[in-house]
Amino acid sequence: MASAVTKASQAPAAVRREISLSAPDITQAEIDAAVAVLRTPQLSLGPRIPEFERTFTDRLGCAHGVAVNSGTSGLHLVCLAMGIGAADEVITSPFSFIASSNCVMFVGGKPVFADVDPHTWQIDPARIEAQITPRTKALLIPDIFGNIPDFDPILAIARRHKLRVIEDCCEAIGATYGGRIAGTLGEAGVFGFYPNKQITTGEGGMIVTSDDRIAFLCRSLRSQGRDPDGGWLAHARLGYNFRMPDMLAAIGTQQMRRLDEILAKRARVGAWYTERLADEPRVSMMRVAPRVKLSWFVMVVRLSDDYSQAQRDGIMAKLKERGIATNNYFSPLHLQPFYQEAWGYRPGDYPVCEALSARTIALPFHNHLTESDVEYVVSNLRALL
Repeated sequence: MASAVTKASQAPAAVRREISLSAPDITQAEIDAAVAVLRTPQLSLGPRIPEFERTFTDRLGCAHGVAVNSGTSGLHLVCLAMGIGAADEVITSPFSFIASSNCVMFVGGKPVFADVDPHTWQIDPARIEAQITPRTKALLIPDIFGNIPDFDPILAIARRHKLRVIEDCCEAIGATYGGRIAGTLGEAGVFGFYPNKQITTGEGGMIVTSDDRIAFLCRSLRSQGRDPDGGWLAHARLGYNFRMPDMLAAIGTQQMRRLDEILAKRARVGAWYTERLADEPRVSMMRVAPRVKLSWFVMVVRLSDDYSQAQRDGIMAKLKERGIATNNYFSPLHLQPFYQEAWGYRPGDYPVCEALSARTIALPFHNHLTESDVEYVVSNLRALL
């Protein structure tokens, strides 16, 4: 006999709701912290930046945190700090947000892709080595949807071929792999704080590393190439204005103080979805390896191979009519028009990624969802399958 949850989920709710795809978890503490900064003369380059950075070094046990204005900027700076440049190749995943590969192009390099595991949706270590050439300089490994790839064989490949390793952990704050914390698995990690992330500063990012040279260069590059002992108009190298304002850092510090609470709320919502979708054969969810502790970032489901991309898009359109926001996380990076033009990538190059991308649906996921909201989403999805 079907469970009560399953029976309820098979009948769409009668009353239409409006359910957003994501929403930040902001309390009065974050508002007060931002306002307190606005009452001071130091809106930038003030004490809130190192305070926010310390919340990461204390949590992760790494030597350095470097706050920046976005995760994208953080990845860009790490590529520069590692000396990646023209004619260099960096291997990454085709199933990711575009910053994971654009950052390589920012510094003149070429993003090269290795296909993903069909079950975990993470870059497949078994497919990396075949992509290595004499021009390969680094591996840039994204932690997709708060999950973590199988990092030990990835690190072994990097050692064998003397490659740098960057962890794009923008979506994985709080996740662990074999007890090791996301952000500490490569030579440097980069977190992002866009409003749909587990914690947010509105916009922002954090570079974490225990490599003194990487940290030194990233701090200089984020602030117009200045060195710590130089004057305001002394620029040791070409740099950028990738600084984070103090108001955002103050918000971030409060978010980090609430991190365990925020992650627990997201895990609760994830459990509601998982319970209701566990027996639905027409959809599957990302597999999490036993060594990985997931940090819930989004709720993405994959339709079975019986569905085409057009059918997936039709289901999303009908969910929108019912007030349910969705998205098609992710589109294959190698099939973005300017990637095809620049590098000659074509459909069929990474078939696992392409089959996955054609059938994924990101469902509403954030801390403010109620169990009734999740019921509404799942019941309508089932009715449309």
